Amino acid sequence: MNMDVDLLFKIAAIGIIAAFLHTILEQLGKKEYAQWVTLFGFVYILFMAATIVGQLFEKIKSVFLFQ
Repeated sequence: MNMDVDLLFKIAAIGIIAAFLHTILEQLGKKEYAQWVTLFGFVYILFMAATIVGQLFEKIKSVFLFQ
C-alpha cells in the first residue's frame, strides 16, 4: 500500500513540474520546448506505469505457477 501512494505522489509531482515548465516556456515564447517538456513528462510517467504493469504480470505468473 505504501508503494502505491508513493507512486501516485511521484506521478503527481512530475505532472505538476511538467505543467509548470510548460506554462513558463510558453510565456517566454518557446512553444516547441514547452511541447517537448510535456512529451518527456508523459513518456517518463508511461515508463513508470509500464514497469508497474510488468511487476503485476510477474506476480500473477508466480501465483498461478507459470514459471
